[in-house]
Parts: sequence; C-alpha cells; structure tokens
Amino acid sequence: MVKILMISCLFLQSISTTEKKTSIINQHDMGNKKEGTIFSIHRFKVKRIDGGIIDFSLFKGKKILIVNTASACGYTPQYKQLQELFDLYKEKLMVVGFPANDFGGQEPGSNADIHVFCTKNYGVTFPMAAKISVTGKDMSPIYQYLTQKEQNGVLDATIKWNFNKFLIDETGFIIKKYESSVSPMSEEIVSLL
Repeated sequence: MVKILMISCLFLQSISTTEKKTSIINQHDMGNKKEGTIFSIHRFKVKRIDGGIIDFSLFKGKKILIVNTASACGYTPQYKQLQELFDLYKEKLMVVGFPANDFGGQEPGSNADIHVFCTKNYGVTFPMAAKISVTGKDMSPIYQYLTQKEQNGVLDATIKWNFNKFLIDETGFIIKKYESSVSPMSEEIVSLL
C-alpha cells in the first residue's frame, strides 16, 4: 500500500510539474512579455536571409543548433561542418545560422552577399537568418533570449566571438552552449543528438 501511494505521489508530482511548465509557456505572449517569464525558443519567428520567415515552432520535436556566423573569420570553414552535420542528422536536427558583424567587422556584407557566399563556397542549405546583432545594445531578441537565464530558464551566456553555438532540445529549451573552437562535428555535440 505504501509503495502504491509513493508511486501515485511521484506520478502526480510529475504531471503537476509538466502542466506548470506548459502553463508558463502557453501564457507567454511575445508582444506582452511579463518579467521573468520562461518560454521555449519555439515562440520565435525571424527574417530569413533570402526573404521569408524562419518559424521556430516548425522545429518542435527536433533539436536545433543555433550559430552566430561570419564570412571572414578564422572559423568560417565551420560552415562546411555545419552543413555536414545538417545533412547527416536532418531528420532530428535543424541548424540555423545567424550572420552578425559584431566581432572584428568580419561580416560586412549585405544579406544577399552573405547568402551567395555561403551557398557558393560551402553549399549551405540549412536556414540562414537575416543579418543581426548578437551582442551589445542592439542585440536581437532571440539572442537576448539565448543569453539571459531570466528568459531561457537555463543559463546566462556571453557571445565572445563568431561561431558560438547553442544546442536546443526537442521542446525548445537550451541543452548547452559551445564556444567557437568546438567543431560542429565534435563528439561533444554529436553525442547529444
């Protein structure tokens, strides 16, 4: 009898926690954000580099690797690895690139220039967002979310250079942040897919 009661309590606690998390997420309105509200990345829609919209709600059920990119950086060859990772795991992983000119002026081109560069030189087919800022006073809302624990519920992070990476789980919450030096095809990332 005691075992049945303990199992029932654990089950009800699990349901309560899940309902609470879902309730918090469902109550959130991007246009009317309440201080301290935690929500998943699936709430975001961002402009694509080639026009249109990247709707993160379409990635529910897949992991997402988000990377701030630049075309004239020592890490730029990671585009090849990002594409390889996307090709190998596209059934369960979405890769999204965010070009930014925040570090060393290494992404000075227009959206059209960046799109041509990525496609021509690295065969990029994964979604690329329109150029944004990932740090400072002009930081885009999605990077505010990624770097502020009060919004993402997981961690505070600082974007220190191009090709920082965030791995997001299937429910839209951050698993881990990786520095620029971590290869997209590293065991650190691949082992979590």
